[in-house]
Amino acid sequence: MITISIPPDIERTLLKALKTAGSKECGGVLMGEHMGPGQFAVRHATVQGGGRFSSFVRDTQTALRSLRTFFRQTDHDYARFNYLGEWHSHPSFSVQPSTTDHQAMLDIVKDVRVGANFVVLLIVKLSNRDALEASAHTYLPDGSFALSTLIFQGTL
Repeated sequence: MITISIPPDIERTLLKALKTAGSKECGGVLMGEHMGPGQFAVRHATVQGGGRFSSFVRDTQTALRSLRTFFRQTDHDYARFNYLGEWHSHPSFSVQPSTTDHQAMLDIVKDVRVGANFVVLLIVKLSNRDALEASAHTYLPDGSFALSTLIFQGTL
């Protein structure tokens, strides 16, 4: 469907968040840059803790503040820089979306107030060797979703 690139600084941010959260879920919002047809790079990822063993709920007000700051920093160039989606961890489970994850993302992409053409869900966890294990899925307003191509740009 689409390709999502994760630069080294974002990978470090995710790794640090996972190590800090331990066995509890954590997550946040992804902001990205449109690089070309079907190609996006994550430029900022917020980090919110407070999750539990098998759940994470994003604080909407904190996410909105982060989005406003990102939009100001990118001169409100929404065609190039915009909300990309959400990320959260599955420290004790597969990096595949749960039924709850699917529904949450469909609720976001179908919300006319969000105004998204698509949203991405990135699910991450630490592997046995403390490396990042991840999957990304793209959701469309028509209710469909598909696995996205995920590229890690650096080697940590």
